[in-house]
Amino acid sequence: MARAQAPAQQPPAQPQPPAQQPPAPPAETPQVETQRPIKLPPAPPQVVDVRMPGEGGWYFGLIGWLPVGQSFVDKGHAATFTTATKLQLAGTSKGAPGAEIGIAAGRHNSLRISYFQSKTSGTTTAPTDLVIFSQPYLKGDQLTTNAKLRNVKISYEYLTWPFPVESRHFRLKTLWQVQYLDMKTIFDAPIKSGTPDSTGAYTSYATLGSKSIVTPSIGLGVHEYASRNFRFEANVSGFALPHRFQLVDGDATIAYRIGHIELRAGAKAMHFRTSPKQDYFYRANLGGVFVGVRWYSE
Repeated sequence: MARAQAPAQQPPAQPQPPAQQPPAPPAETPQVETQRPIKLPPAPPQVVDVRMPGEGGWYFGLIGWLPVGQSFVDKGHAATFTTATKLQLAGTSKGAPGAEIGIAAGRHNSLRISYFQSKTSGTTTAPTDLVIFSQPYLKGDQLTTNAKLRNVKISYEYLTWPFPVESRHFRLKTLWQVQYLDMKTIFDAPIKSGTPDSTGAYTSYATLGSKSIVTPSIGLGVHEYASRNFRFEANVSGFALPHRFQLVDGDATIAYRIGHIELRAGAKAMHFRTSPKQDYFYRANLGGVFVGVRWYSE
């Protein structure tokens, strides 16, 4: 009997390789938007700020003024007597020398400090019976008067128009100032002072007086540069309190510069009155021509 044949052995199944995944589509490259360059507006034109000679650095100057006019002394409201007092000071000024220094303060502004003093002396006759600084004089007495006037001014000169200056030749400035004015006098009756009385004694008829003002003042100044070396300048300023003091002054100048040196000539005027609220006060109107010279650091 035939034996049954064993079933033939099947070869082991070979592992199947993993199914290959289809390749992923390439990532899309982001599209970069190309921006057009931004056109900036053109830069504004550069402002040309022309500084005229003397508008930088500092300067020092000397001045000689010859004031003429009338000056008076009179009693004020605080006087305790009724005798007349008004008297015109005699003589003419021997000249009013002065000095100044200026410092540039940026943007065409400047700081100026100036000083002058004036002396007058002369002889007059008392028009009526007078009492001057407590010293009585009789009508017809021969009197001598000596006066000394001093003025100190600190002025900040601020450019008001035009701004910017660019290449313009004109300047309008606002003046912000502080002023000190002082008036001192000596009165005497020299004939009476030099004549002894019946006992041989001498009596002095000399008397001293002094009044002063310290005040702010405001004003305007104009400068016109006809060229870099030739210019015109005019200033006026003042301040007053009703029924008290008054102070007004002004000047007009033509100037020509050679190198660091500037030659100046012009006219100057001043009006002042010390306070009539005091026992005595002074009043004056003065004006005259002046010459000067300045040295500039630039």
